[in-house]
Amino acid sequence: MALFDLPLDELREYRGDSVAPEDFDAFWSKTLQEAREHDLDARFEPVDTGLTTVTVYDVTFAGFGGHPVKGWLLLPAAAEEPLPLVVQFVGYGGGRGLPHEHLLWASSGRAHFVMDTRGQGSAWGGGGGTADPLGAGPAYPGFMTRGIDAPENYYYRRVFTDAVRAVEAARSHPLTDATRTAAVGASQGGGIALAVGGLVPDLAAVAPDVPFLCDFPRATTLTDRHPYREIGLYLKTHRGRTEDALRTLSYFDGVHFAARGRAPALFSVALEDQTCPPSTVFAAFNAWAHEDKAIEVYDFNDHEGGGPFHDAAKLRWLRAYA
Repeated sequence: MALFDLPLDELREYRGDSVAPEDFDAFWSKTLQEAREHDLDARFEPVDTGLTTVTVYDVTFAGFGGHPVKGWLLLPAAAEEPLPLVVQFVGYGGGRGLPHEHLLWASSGRAHFVMDTRGQGSAWGGGGGTADPLGAGPAYPGFMTRGIDAPENYYYRRVFTDAVRAVEAARSHPLTDATRTAAVGASQGGGIALAVGGLVPDLAAVAPDVPFLCDFPRATTLTDRHPYREIGLYLKTHRGRTEDALRTLSYFDGVHFAARGRAPALFSVALEDQTCPPSTVFAAFNAWAHEDKAIEVYDFNDHEGGGPFHDAAKLRWLRAYA
C-alpha cells in the first residue's frame, strides 16, 4: 500500500487521541512495588554456544508475580570492566531466540541483554522459553485482548513489569554499567521499550523502532492488519464493550509512557506501515518528554522500517549515550 495516513507535515504535529487515566502513575507505581516484593533472583548460567567472540549467559529472573522470565546476556569475550548496556525487547510472537541471532550489540563492545516475552516465542525466530502462568477471561486468539476486561488483568501489565525487572536483572551483572543503559526494540519490542522509558527514570537512551502499542483509539480503527485487528475482532463479538476496552488499553498506551520519558530517544517510523500506522508512532514521538529526541522517517517502507539501515543509524547515534 502507498501512503495511507496523514501527510508528513501533519504527522509531525499529530498528538494522538488517547487520554491518560488519572491514576496512571499510581497504577504503575503499585504494580512495580508489588513486583519488587519478590526477590529479583537474577541467575546467570554460562552457555557453551561455540561462539568465540562473545560470552553468553542463560539468564533467569523474577518478573511480574515472581514468575520466572528468561533472557540472554551476551558480552564481548574479552570484557573485564563494566560495559555500556543495551536491553532489547522483541517483536510480537517472537521469543529470545538463540544467542547467535543477537550478535550486533556485543560486537559493538556493549553488554547486550535480550528479554524473552512471556507466553510468546512460537511464531518466528528461534523460539522462547517463558510461560505466562496467569489465565484470563474470554479473548480473541493472540495476546491483545487477554485480560482486557480490566487493567489489573491485562496481559501487557505482566509484560511491561517483566521488562522493568529485566533492566534491573541486567544491571545486576558485574560487567554491566547501570549508568549507561539503553532500552531498544522494534514493533512490540519498541512499544515495550517505550514503557520502560516511562517507568525507569535513569536510562541513558531509548530507541523504539516502528513501535507498536501506541495511540490505541486511532490504531484500532485505522488499520485492519493484525495484531491491532485482534481488538476489533474481539469487539465485533463483544458488542458494547468498546469504552471498557479502551479504558483498559489507556493504561498501556505508549503515548502516555512517552510523556514520562526522561532519556534521549531515537525513534523510527515507516510511512507505508500498515501494522503500526505512522500517526500512532508520531503520537508517541511528539509526546516524548525529553527534549533530546529524533525520528528517522522511512518514506516507502512498510513495517520492516529502516531494517539494517536503521541498525547502522542506531549504532552511530548510541555512541553519544551508551
